[in-house]
Amino acid sequence: MWLIKSSIGRKVVMSVTGIALILFLTFHGCMNVVALFSGEAYNTICELLGANWYAVAATLGLAALAVCHIVYAFILTAQNRRARGSERYAVTDKPAKVEWASQNMLVLGIIILLGLILHLYNFWYNMMFAELFPNLVTPMVNAAGENIKPSDGFDFIKVTFANPCFASLYVIWIVAIWFHLSHGFWSALQTLGWNGKTWFCRWKLIGMIYVTLLMLMFLVVVLAFAFQCAPSLCAGSCCA
Repeated sequence: MWLIKSSIGRKVVMSVTGIALILFLTFHGCMNVVALFSGEAYNTICELLGANWYAVAATLGLAALAVCHIVYAFILTAQNRRARGSERYAVTDKPAKVEWASQNMLVLGIIILLGLILHLYNFWYNMMFAELFPNLVTPMVNAAGENIKPSDGFDFIKVTFANPCFASLYVIWIVAIWFHLSHGFWSALQTLGWNGKTWFCRWKLIGMIYVTLLMLMFLVVVLAFAFQCAPSLCAGSCCA
């Protein structure tokens, strides 16, 4: 099958799965912003996306997309390295027009993967997994010393981002995702053939604006809870 065996087919798979993951990040980012204004509203969303059959099915589908994207990324990277052979060891000047992100997509991908593992532990493991298999998970404790319920996503956000180490790692993760997507967005559209002379530069600009706004949604939530400045925490004013 050409989608698996050919280089172009693999790039198409990478592009389609990448765009699907960007759409998920858009939903996730909008959901996170809700936590800035209402913990109750955020927890309502968490309950809807709890251990229900449709949420579990969507999670499995999302996991399949992520695994496919990651596996194909490593396959294409290995393929490109083999194609270059010993030339990759030669000392050459970097082309001025080649973006830094495009030259370091594998490194960025590894950072993103490590951040994803941390994120899955902090939230998915303690929420959906804990709801499905309560006997296998030790409940997290909030600032009051109480066990956090799996559906109380708002409390998980407060506890996680109140930890300076976690908050710092999340900021690094978000920056890595921004670099990855700033190249990946327009590259995916180019692979799918949406790269006419008129629209190529437009897609790059649109992608940069879209990705920047998307990552700002995540970054604002992390920083707001790290510094306890979310309106839902402080009734509209920053804590001292």
